[in-house]
Amino acid sequence: MSDDDGRPPSPDPRRGPASDEGVLTRLRTAEEGPLLFVREVLTSALAVLAVGLLLFAVSGVWPPMVAVESGSMEPHMHKGDLVFITGPERFAPDASVEGTAVVTAETGAEVDYRKFGGPGSVIVYDDPGSAGPPIIHRAMFWVDEGENWYDRANPEYMSANNCRELANCPADYAGFITKGDNNPRYDQVSGIADPVRPEWIQGVARVRIPLLGWVRLTLANSMATTTPVAPVSFDSVEPVESVDVMPDDTATDDVTTIEATAADAPTAPLQVEPSELSEPSELSEPSETPMRAGALAA
Repeated sequence: MSDDDGRPPSPDPRRGPASDEGVLTRLRTAEEGPLLFVREVLTSALAVLAVGLLLFAVSGVWPPMVAVESGSMEPHMHKGDLVFITGPERFAPDASVEGTAVVTAETGAEVDYRKFGGPGSVIVYDDPGSAGPPIIHRAMFWVDEGENWYDRANPEYMSANNCRELANCPADYAGFITKGDNNPRYDQVSGIADPVRPEWIQGVARVRIPLLGWVRLTLANSMATTTPVAPVSFDSVEPVESVDVMPDDTATDDVTTIEATAADAPTAPLQVEPSELSEPSELSEPSETPMRAGALAA
């Protein structure tokens, strides 16, 4: 009988039963093994990408989500919250400052525009003259260039008796005066930031999702604690002479001395936020620290 009898050739047993199937078909139909794992990973990645693109399309800014890193906006925002933001000019209300989507607390109180438990918009801004991540605080009022804004400010949020005692008064340029809801003073009074220019604004806060920001904060802290630090060479550090803790003429017990050696030398500088260097407040006042907002890609 001829080899060509019209019947399809039998599969070569040396090539395996799945050799004629396409890679995509095997990936789609796999029920176990490495192909199933690859398919699940790709499906999850595509889902995250789709959600991220959708949020970007709505917000007009990337990343569209930020994680709150401190408590200066309590009780309306808490550390670990995830906040959805939109672009600084997107979805601008009628009462917003021209060219932005920001409604100040001063105007919001007049037109009954409230966000996150208070009048006016909460914004995410980044002062290029300050260290650290962006800050998420409320926009209190707008000042024009050269304006003496001391008389317009709430005296409860001030620590000066007149405009001359303020570093930013009269205003060197037009911008927003901002404040954390849990802070006793304006950012521009306590030295947290200069008046916020519109171009410094990264977004306007719209929706708060409690607790989800801890994922980003935990990852950030883990990366920070695992960052290698170059050791200090013992040969390069000279001992410091002993220092008397108490003067001889006032000491009542044996004088204690402290000697700094190479073993005491720190391996990395201590990081201090600018807000911690601002003038001290009364013990009864809440902690005056900026609410930092760490960016988190959706």
